[in-house]
Amino acid sequence: MTYCVAMHLDAGLVFLSDSRTNAGVDHVGTFRKMTVFENPGDRMMVLMTAGNLSISQSVRQLITEENGAGGKSIWTAESMYEAAQIIGEAVRTVHKRDAHTLEKFGIDFNVNIIFGGQIKGERCRLFQIYAPGNFIEAHSETSYFQIGEAKYGKPIIDRVVNPSTSLNEAAKCALISMDSTLRSNISVGLPLDLLIYETDSLAVTRFVTIDEKNKYFQMIRNTWGQQLKAVFEGIADPVWDAAPDSDSDVNTLSAANSRSQPIRVLPPIGAETPVAAAAPQTLAQQPGGNRQH
Repeated sequence: MTYCVAMHLDAGLVFLSDSRTNAGVDHVGTFRKMTVFENPGDRMMVLMTAGNLSISQSVRQLITEENGAGGKSIWTAESMYEAAQIIGEAVRTVHKRDAHTLEKFGIDFNVNIIFGGQIKGERCRLFQIYAPGNFIEAHSETSYFQIGEAKYGKPIIDRVVNPSTSLNEAAKCALISMDSTLRSNISVGLPLDLLIYETDSLAVTRFVTIDEKNKYFQMIRNTWGQQLKAVFEGIADPVWDAAPDSDSDVNTLSAANSRSQPIRVLPPIGAETPVAAAAPQTLAQQPGGNRQH
């Protein structure tokens, strides 16, 4: 598995990918998931993949070596939309060639792609391409895409990133998102590839491969955990059974007059807890126990 995230911002694009690939606990490998297609001054495009590695590599090889419909390739496409169409065609070509055979061996045709960048004369664009070859484009309402193990790193992005976020802030958020994923899922692993693209630069200007020795990522891992714990400890505990109609305690979780009740299932007949037997009485407590004989 893997985790890749890309963000479309007013200032440019941010791409981050891990490099873990596994086919069971005994077959763990490192394969970089980010590929850059760059012709400085004309176009800069980034491809990130998740899913079946053989399918991803086949798609990448096709778009590198072959032309799409009408003799177009990603190197000659006049727009990022047209380049995304060419990648979609490559996905369908691999599906037509391999999907039936993979199915015989119980293997799904599984591939997800993030593709983004800029071609001279148009704006930055970002796409997510699916296994059938269809795709969607990021806009202001949806300014980022994730593929692979997305669930662990999604909450921080939802809370922090919007189109006006700076590139450095977005990169920091992406790394925190990745750290959350690394901590929760062993199918995602170092090293990471991080690329930050500034609008209209039409070239790679900021790129780094991050391993466990990277000082900034070490700081992120340590600081984020400490800050989360500090914020958690700074939130008050809930107040139970507060006085009715009390507005003084904003931490009230339940009021004394609350009618909240759980859904209860009654025990079957005969399984009820027996009423506790009365405690044995002493001689003095028995009727007539204080009589003298």
